[in-house]
Amino acid sequence: MKKFIEPFQYITHELGNLSHVRQAELACQAGAKWIQYRRLNQPDEVLLEDIAKIAGICDDWGTTLIVTDHVHLNGRADIQGFHIEDMNADFLQLRAALGPDVTLGGSANTTEGLLRLAAEGADYAGLGPFAATRTKPNNYPQLGTNGYRQAIQLLREQQPDFPVVAVGGIAAADVPALMETGIYGIAVSAAVYDAPDFEVAYLQLYNLVKGA
Repeated sequence: MKKFIEPFQYITHELGNLSHVRQAELACQAGAKWIQYRRLNQPDEVLLEDIAKIAGICDDWGTTLIVTDHVHLNGRADIQGFHIEDMNADFLQLRAALGPDVTLGGSANTTEGLLRLAAEGADYAGLGPFAATRTKPNNYPQLGTNGYRQAIQLLREQQPDFPVVAVGGIAAADVPALMETGIYGIAVSAAVYDAPDFEVAYLQLYNLVKGA
């Protein structure tokens, strides 16, 4: 079943003063059609309280709500899908547990990872990191523009319709060259959150992605 995958995705985080709920509200006011709620290491009651509020905001704006990991919350809130960060997760098992209607995305750092996700039932992949990122520190190789170009070229030979979103340390200045690699879209957090004006930054990035 082919799902709606938005080319420009905002990922919430907790590095600053804005709550996840407020981030979702600001992003939706700026026109967001995809919010990925990323909050780890919290009890279910905290997560569900956030998700209930964010889901209400997303419903008002017609925005897709994706939750990072926490698949055990499926059916307990108005969640359209899940993004799994564990690159070794069993997506065949996850798809079987979630069913065909739930949007399921995963993280990858290589073309091989992308191909596995596509083969095991993921609807899209987040490929990264593009560059260094403080939002999600990791030791994976930074791909840069050339890394995305090579990965997408190889992927298209076997999975031409599989959506791949670039993620990790992306700034507005990087977007035009990234979109020229054939990538489906981008996902950001700090590029919007850390900007002097949240809405202005969101709209700038949105227009760069949509205008590509």
